[in-house]
Amino acid sequence: MFQVNRSENRLVRLEEPRFSDLHLRERDHLQEWLVQTPEVLGEDLLIIQKEFDGFEDTRERLDVLALDKEGRLVIVENKLDDSGRDVVWQALKYVAYCSTLKKAEIIAIYQKYLDRWYEGGNAATRLCEFLEVDDLDDTVLNAGNGQRLILVAANFRKEVTSTVLWLIQHGIRAQCFRVVPYGFEQELLIDLRQIIPTPEAADYMIGMAAKESEEKSDQDTREHRHEMRRAFWTKTLERLHASGVSRYKNISPSKEHWLASATGVAGCGYNMIFSRNEVRVELYLTRPDATENEWLFDQLERDKRKVEDRFGAELQWQRLDGKKASRVCYAHPFDGFNEENWPAMIEWLCKYIVKLEEGFSEPLGRLNRQLKSKSDVSASESG
Repeated sequence: MFQVNRSENRLVRLEEPRFSDLHLRERDHLQEWLVQTPEVLGEDLLIIQKEFDGFEDTRERLDVLALDKEGRLVIVENKLDDSGRDVVWQALKYVAYCSTLKKAEIIAIYQKYLDRWYEGGNAATRLCEFLEVDDLDDTVLNAGNGQRLILVAANFRKEVTSTVLWLIQHGIRAQCFRVVPYGFEQELLIDLRQIIPTPEAADYMIGMAAKESEEKSDQDTREHRHEMRRAFWTKTLERLHASGVSRYKNISPSKEHWLASATGVAGCGYNMIFSRNEVRVELYLTRPDATENEWLFDQLERDKRKVEDRFGAELQWQRLDGKKASRVCYAHPFDGFNEENWPAMIEWLCKYIVKLEEGFSEPLGRLNRQLKSKSDVSASESG
């Protein structure tokens, strides 16, 4: 920091002494500055305890415990001239200890703080005023894993800053504030500013951390669903094999939500579908030429009554105009992600995939011969 010497039109560097040289102490001075003026940390915080040691099975105590406007606990650890190499580990222990604090415990902690340092006052009332709510019964305090961490020191070691950046990338709300004393004539000035993340980059880093967390969650969800589908199709294939259904003899379990088998007509398959809300069997027409799929669908629909009589139920006929594929299907609602329903779902699929083949095998065979005949005529004409 510099002083402007206006008479000489130049800058004069201010003295930058160490806290220890000024005989300033961590608990008596720096901590009290933060407690008395928490807004220096860049936001409106409510200090609810200092030198808090209310943890079971340990005599450790954190420097400052606060609440932010969202009702999240904020653990503040302050050091003087050097952060030390273990401050993050120390602070994270406190965060873990505080993560289990319930609303009633937080109110009690704040009440003890008021009774000791401010000659009493109603903790619940003051919390309502700070959070701007009418009743704490409708307010969540210390929700989930939303606890925050603030580190304050004159200098931060590289291992500390690297760890804090890593924590931010993994969704932990952590900040580093650098506090530096300056001497100006007989005055002592304090510069306290956020260095990690920088205020300009804070929203971006938090957003990126949230995005990465969401992507990780999505990936975990996909992997879980893939494993679940493989398990479901494994059991389904075992049941089909036991029933003597040869169509699926050489088909392996899939991670997909569908399992297909051939019909004998190129580009047309019998599918079994497993989803969250239902299971389904279907004839799926997906030849390269959309007009051929529509022609096949129209020809099959002419035999709709015969097909449904053989199948034993009314089918859904979906021409899907404007799309390449067409579909005829039959579905039943199930909670597919509840494994207790799997036996009933598998029995249903095994029953109706056989019935679907019984309903369509004859007309599909006839139409396949027509397609092959058209192909042979076209080949001879072009030759």
